[in-house]
Amino acid sequence: MSFTDCNLYFCLFTFIFTKMYTIFVVSDGTGRTARQALNAALTQFPNITVDIIRFSEVRTKEQVLNVVEEAVKANASIAHTLVKNNVRQAMVRAGRLRNIETIDLMGPLLSRLADQFENVPSQKPGLFHELNRNYFKRIDSMQFAFNHDDGLRTNELYKAEIVLLGVSRTFKTPLSIFLAFKGWFVANVPVILGIQPPDALFKIPPERVFCLTTNARRLSALRQVREEYFGGNTGDYASLDYVRRELEYAQSIFNRQPKWSVIKVTSKPIEEIASEILAIIGKVKMSVES
Repeated sequence: MSFTDCNLYFCLFTFIFTKMYTIFVVSDGTGRTARQALNAALTQFPNITVDIIRFSEVRTKEQVLNVVEEAVKANASIAHTLVKNNVRQAMVRAGRLRNIETIDLMGPLLSRLADQFENVPSQKPGLFHELNRNYFKRIDSMQFAFNHDDGLRTNELYKAEIVLLGVSRTFKTPLSIFLAFKGWFVANVPVILGIQPPDALFKIPPERVFCLTTNARRLSALRQVREEYFGGNTGDYASLDYVRRELEYAQSIFNRQPKWSVIKVTSKPIEEIASEILAIIGKVKMSVES
């Protein structure tokens, strides 16, 4: 099985188990090649029904953005065979920004052929790394999340694209890993009652900071589960009164920078919280570009 096949099967496996059953097939030609490759891979999932919608002759960045917006509305994934590098990269960037999964069926094949033929087709050095830079970035972003988890290396917060701020058990770490897997450089900083947050937090662009808050009773219940796991040796950590005071303290910190975004995470899955964050980032980027 080739690298491209493995990548395709892995992505399809991910789509199926995240309840995403609509796939857009996008091509700068007829889309026949992409459809055939996708159909071949889907034979490995005989019990799954997938709605496939084809978009042909997609050759500009504007067309790519339109397709991605349609995918957002349809909660669809995208499989594409876009040959032009700038259009393909536009698809990767737009999908990443709008939290839409994209499968590049052409890029890995071109990169492997370019490497095999010593870049003869393009005469462009470093093509293999360029076509796969999103793969390498994902590795870097995962490492960044681990290195900047739970307040580690706050002197490097300026390097983060997203900074999550909140009290314990507001899903900072799992959310960091989820976003890092999508290629975002994420750091998270805990809010602890009576302890001032690091000064570096107030020196980075405010649109990068996302404050996580929740319902006191719900948070107390979550912490009680954690307290039982540790044998009840966590002090006031799970008490409703302590949780309320900690959330109030966190809110007082959030209020110090009104341009920070506040996200309520109560009873929300990680995917939904991530989508809210990326939607805010998308609006900020569009306002800057316009």
